[in-house]
Amino acid sequence: MTYALDEVNRLRIMAAGVRGARIAEQVLPAPLDTVWAVMGDLEGEFGRFQPDMREIRVLRVAGDRVEALARSKYGFRAHFRGALRPGWCWLQSRFLIIGMAAAPEPGGGTRVALTGGVRVPGHAAIVPFGASGELTRAMTRLQARVERRAGPGAG
Repeated sequence: MTYALDEVNRLRIMAAGVRGARIAEQVLPAPLDTVWAVMGDLEGEFGRFQPDMREIRVLRVAGDRVEALARSKYGFRAHFRGALRPGWCWLQSRFLIIGMAAAPEPGGGTRVALTGGVRVPGHAAIVPFGASGELTRAMTRLQARVERRAGPGAG
């Protein structure tokens, strides 16, 4: 028997394999295209809703594979590699993991999920301290960015 997985379920599975990973999920009252226009814009909107990111510069894209350099608001730098496609993003550097997913919600809107944090090098583990708070702040900021893009009365 096989099951169809949407991108949010796929993120839940990926995060379940990473010790210490937390997930923030929410349904936003906007269509997937509008939501992903914010979430998937690594060089623009991403740094505006992720609380600790100042900027990301995409270095290479080959199909759904992406390589990027990021700088945190604290001045730390990370070299990410991973996948980016509509509704899905999974990026890893030596010390960080970022996971984002979005899928249409039955009945309207878009379910979004975020995970990430400081990675334990060489292990499938994230240091959980502060991760939940960062994810909650990111979700709140993401919702505001999507609402701004969607405009009044959208959804």
